[in-house]
Amino acid sequence: MNIKLDLQFDGTSYHGWQIQQDLPTVQGIMQEVWQKMTGEFVTPEGCGRTDAGVHAMGYICNIKSETTIPVDRIPHALNTYLPDDIVCTHAEYVDDEFSASKSAVKKTYRYTIDNGEFKDVFFGRFAWHYKYPLDIMQMQSASEHFIGTHDFIGFARSGFTVKTTVRTIYAIKIEKKGNIITIDVTGNGFLYNMVRI
Repeated sequence: MNIKLDLQFDGTSYHGWQIQQDLPTVQGIMQEVWQKMTGEFVTPEGCGRTDAGVHAMGYICNIKSETTIPVDRIPHALNTYLPDDIVCTHAEYVDDEFSASKSAVKKTYRYTIDNGEFKDVFFGRFAWHYKYPLDIMQMQSASEHFIGTHDFIGFARSGFTVKTTVRTIYAIKIEKKGNIITIDVTGNGFLYNMVRI
C-alpha cells in the first residue's frame, strides 16, 4: 500500500528533511518512528528537501507499507511516537504510482519578517527581526520581475546537483499584518537556497 502523509514540523532541531549521516533530520525521525510503530524499515519519500532549520506546514511524504493499522488511525499512532516538533495531521491511501517528490506540481515557501521596533518573543523562532521600515508596495513591485520561467542560476548557492537551473515562479505574495510581514513564493520547484537568496 502507498500511504500519503501530511506533516507539520518545527525544523529548529533538524538539518532539513533528507537523511544525513550522524545528523538529525525529519526523514530520519520518520523512518525510525515508522519502524518502531510497524516493525517495517522503510524510507519515507518527501515532496522536497528543506534546509537546516526550515519549518513546514502541509509537507507531503509517502510511505510504501504493509501495515495493518487503519489509515485513519495512522496519524494518531504516529503522533504517539513522534517528538513534539513533528506532527502528522492526515493520512490516506494513494495509487502506487503516487510519489511525493515526482507528483508535486507546486511548492510554496513562506518567509516571515518581524518588522516591529522590538523583537516579538513569540515569533523568535519563526521570523527574522528587522526593525527598520519596509515598503511593502515597492517589495511587491520588485518581486514581479521574478514571476515566470527563468534561469535562476544567479540565485543558487554553490553545491547544487541539478540538471537545469530553470524554474517557474507562479506567484509572489507579500502582506503585512501589524508588524508581521509574510512573503509567499510559489513555484514548480526551487534551487538550493534559491528563495532565501
